[in-house]
Amino acid sequence: MSKVEAAPLQLPKNLPTPPTFSSVEDERWFRRQRLAAACRVFAHFGFEEGFAGHITARDPEHPGRFWVNPVGLHFAHVKASDLLLVDEAGSVLEGERALNRAAFAIHSRLHRARPDVTAAAHAHSMYGKAWSTTGELLRPLTQDACAFYEDHAVVPYGGVVLSEEEGDRLAASLGDKKALILQNHGLLTVGSSVDEAAWWFIAMERCCQAEAIAGVLPGKPEPLDHDLALATRALNGTSMSGWFSFQPLCDLIVGLQPELLD
Repeated sequence: MSKVEAAPLQLPKNLPTPPTFSSVEDERWFRRQRLAAACRVFAHFGFEEGFAGHITARDPEHPGRFWVNPVGLHFAHVKASDLLLVDEAGSVLEGERALNRAAFAIHSRLHRARPDVTAAAHAHSMYGKAWSTTGELLRPLTQDACAFYEDHAVVPYGGVVLSEEEGDRLAASLGDKKALILQNHGLLTVGSSVDEAAWWFIAMERCCQAEAIAGVLPGKPEPLDHDLALATRALNGTSMSGWFSFQPLCDLIVGLQPELLD
């Protein structure tokens, strides 16, 4: 097949774009609300698993600090005011609830290694953890899966993540990519916004599901070739695409559960 080039993307002029802010306080509160919305969306998709699962957002004023959902609070109950502000030493600077130590070990080192990352998401979703047992990358079997083509990695299981050294190992394995499959564990995604990181997690979970289903269907699943997969990723794997794809879900969950913004 001849090489396929990505066609110029023509977008309508009235599409929403990421907001800008007149103060760091406004941006901080917006990130907190978005993080709470992402938690509620994860609950909507059934990504909760006991007290496992965490989403973080870097503080806009203090880059070494991040906001995270408390341990033991169901994704479906998280509000913006429930979030914890954590510093690089693991001290809780704001918030009354307990910190998930695994969340700190993973996210503190990831945020340190990737200054471009505003948010990161990890959960023990059903198809993500099932696919993780294979130790395999996702193949570009579908248009959606192309968003992750040559933009995700696999890291062998190293136990429950409770040390900074293990967090460093995960961050190094992620490198400059958007997603990481933690073997025998689950998925982790990152983005330049909470919206983007949350969307990549949802999309990757669905891609794991699609590939698992395709594997048991009659016939042999045929992946797209390298050039076509890259051309497709150039359209649906961008930061803006990830941000935009989350907007309908955010609107849905805020409409259904407006108290999450409190």
